[in-house]
Amino acid sequence: MWSRVPALALAGSAALFGVSMALAQSGTPPGGPPPPPKNLQVFPKDIPRPQLIANMKLFSQSLGVRCTFCHAGEEGKMYFASDAKKEKLTARKMLLMTRRINEQDLGVKSFTDLKVTCFTCHRGSTKPVAMPPADAPVPPPPAAKKPERGAV
Repeated sequence: MWSRVPALALAGSAALFGVSMALAQSGTPPGGPPPPPKNLQVFPKDIPRPQLIANMKLFSQSLGVRCTFCHAGEEGKMYFASDAKKEKLTARKMLLMTRRINEQDLGVKSFTDLKVTCFTCHRGSTKPVAMPPADAPVPPPPAAKKPERGAV
């Protein structure tokens, strides 16, 4: 009988471990779903959380920064709803600008067809690139048109 106890304990532990892993991967926190984001002024109020996070990651990568660049707080304890940092207010203005450029100037109808994003100008820097790099290749001038026959 004693030889079966370790086997039962091992089997029970493995089952408990499997259940705990399944719960951990379900993505639902113990207290229920996370609260909806607060203080959204440019994004739709009902934006799905994964889409909002994907957008924030795009901003982070486009400017080469972490969340704390725009949001108040410190890593691990953020105050996303706070408007305490001027960078967040600037980001809102920039979002409205890129939306206008895409929709009104370029006729973009779908988010998947964006022509201008944060990366278009920022290229991984907090300051937008104002000029092409000095070592950027210069495109050749367009070929001259031949005059039409009989043109004066």
